Amino acid sequence: MEDSSLKRFGVSMEGHLLRKFDHLVTQKGYANRSEAVRDLVRDALVQQSWELEEQIVAGSILLFYNHHQRNLLEELTTIQHDMHDNILATTHFHLDKASCLELIIVKGKAKDIKLLSNKMTSLKGVEYGKFIVAPVEHM
Repeated sequence: MEDSSLKRFGVSMEGHLLRKFDHLVTQKGYANRSEAVRDLVRDALVQQSWELEEQIVAGSILLFYNHHQRNLLEELTTIQHDMHDNILATTHFHLDKASCLELIIVKGKAKDIKLLSNKMTSLKGVEYGKFIVAPVEHM
């Protein structure tokens, strides 16, 4: 059974760290420190779920690459077709004559999504790749 009542606890930290945190709270527009701490805890829990291999995760794989790289488009397409059950949608953007940005929305077991992400981000010609995990199950 879930306990939705708020609980109060104290946090101790060095003054310089607290000043930086307060600046972050203001910069991001949080109403107060508690909102910011709750957001950080939620993010940590989502990131931790990514480490559990059988956990169902969803998110996006962002790829920035040079489409002139020999065989890269064919390799990306092959990987995506091989793991099509984990891919919900893709969007492809042409940034200039050589650069492309691809956003791939994925869902599945963490171990499968990690494999898919690693296969694509490690290809020669992919200049930047990152998986952003999102919560699937309520925390």
